[in-house]
Amino acid sequence: MSTFISAIYSAAAGGAGIVTGEPRAALRTSWADIHELALRGAAALVADGVKPGEAVAILAADPLEVAPAVQAVWLAGGSVTMLHQPTARTDLGKYAAGTLQVLKVIKASRVIVGEQFSDVAQMLDGTGVRGLLAADIASHPERLASPVEVDEDATALLQLTSGSTAAPKAVRISHRNAWDNLTALARRAQVDPATDVFVSWLPLFHDMGMVGFLTLPMVMGLELVKVTPIDFLRSPLLWFELISKYGGTHTAAPNFAYALAARVLANAENLDLSSLRFAFNGAEPIDVDTVDRFLAAGAHLGLPSTAMVPAYGMAETTLGVSIHVVGQPVRVDIIDAHELEQNRRAVPAQPGLAPDGTETTRSFPTLGPPLDGLEVQARDDDGNILGEREVGTLFIRGVAVTDTYLTGDGALPTQGSDGWLDSGDLGYLTDSLVVVCGRVKDVIIMGGRNIYPTDIERVAAGVDGVRAGNAIAVRWTAPSGRESFAVAVESRLAEDPEQVERMAREIRTAVTTAIGVRPAQVRVLPVGSIPKTPSGKLRRAAGVALID
Repeated sequence: MSTFISAIYSAAAGGAGIVTGEPRAALRTSWADIHELALRGAAALVADGVKPGEAVAILAADPLEVAPAVQAVWLAGGSVTMLHQPTARTDLGKYAAGTLQVLKVIKASRVIVGEQFSDVAQMLDGTGVRGLLAADIASHPERLASPVEVDEDATALLQLTSGSTAAPKAVRISHRNAWDNLTALARRAQVDPATDVFVSWLPLFHDMGMVGFLTLPMVMGLELVKVTPIDFLRSPLLWFELISKYGGTHTAAPNFAYALAARVLANAENLDLSSLRFAFNGAEPIDVDTVDRFLAAGAHLGLPSTAMVPAYGMAETTLGVSIHVVGQPVRVDIIDAHELEQNRRAVPAQPGLAPDGTETTRSFPTLGPPLDGLEVQARDDDGNILGEREVGTLFIRGVAVTDTYLTGDGALPTQGSDGWLDSGDLGYLTDSLVVVCGRVKDVIIMGGRNIYPTDIERVAAGVDGVRAGNAIAVRWTAPSGRESFAVAVESRLAEDPEQVERMAREIRTAVTTAIGVRPAQVRVLPVGSIPKTPSGKLRRAAGVALID
């Protein structure tokens, strides 16, 4: 059996497990019990005709349904695809049509469905796709005697990339890719199975949740406390109540969640966060101010000043590319804004303001050295390898890097002939540390300047009334043909004309003062207006439609 599958058996022999049901009715289930359910589920899948290498999709949110289901697919020799989940506002007809597109791309004829999504399974009837209830396969009367044999290059995951419900694309992760990245992550995170406790609310259809906070604990035999994103959104403080209650050592979230956390932690009482040494911050641009506010807000609760761990990752490497060194304060790189925007060079500088009041520097957190087994280069537009502090497109190479995308047009290679993957991210290296500035396709070019939308969004989000993580800056062309940019934000005050006018005015002023360019348009919109991927990333290209 592959090393990855062997690790699942080893983890099941230990004493660790998963806690679910918080905050209403906590239930702890050992990985051994999960494994028993998975063996029965695997037997059910084999009896149903699943063949080695076959793709099986899973649509479920309850971790106690997901964990045995994904393990059952792997034990049956198949690959797992976690489907994006419909929300209360989702048009189920459109969702079913989009899901069928995804299933066609990954060539899956079976979907394991959690109880809450049984109506979706019914909608798939007559489409040639079989819906199998997670509870039914887990209660199969027989158990699989031994795992179906697959080698290291067999597919373990077909991970949907961001936005793939609109144009389906999946990353093929082999057993070899997965095991290499998981072990590298565990080493960098200084994981100790004997003492560590992982705490997470992340969605399981996103790679950070699925790989980092389900698969890794399940194959390494780590204690895991798992709630759902809905639980977190209902009460952001629950995240830290669980860390305090269970002595959580490792957690993870995108930057916007730490902004919310800073607000609720400031006035929280009777929590002990001293055990938390690894708060992984990734999946979206990391704001230095948010990091500072989070650490300051939790200090009175014992949160270590070194707990925040900025990271860079992508589905194409299973999960991680580079991670800040655990136990060290976040390192912020302050660079000259003019050199970055005009010459694509990251020249160290002292913070300050120009005579016109604009910021003369930009601040980026360093994201640690590449994980073991991975290399990172920055290249210019002609493919030339750049030197220290020269900004270009980041390229990645290593065992963890996938070799294949699955698309509507068939399989496509992810790597060039030299074995390097084009990440699509702009960044640079300094002292072997990775720094990411933004996405190549999102950069706004005005007057010869390369302006990063994240800088504009950070300033806009600082205006009172704007929801954290819900500001978007996009390229915009005026009717005259002049190139500029527009800003859209979400606010719970969007129905109040006076507040809308006030926020729009303050956003224009703040952005013009800080960045030195004035937005052509500013829109203040109701909650839920800004387009995002199912995993919560801003869809800037789609955001153009928000502007008149």
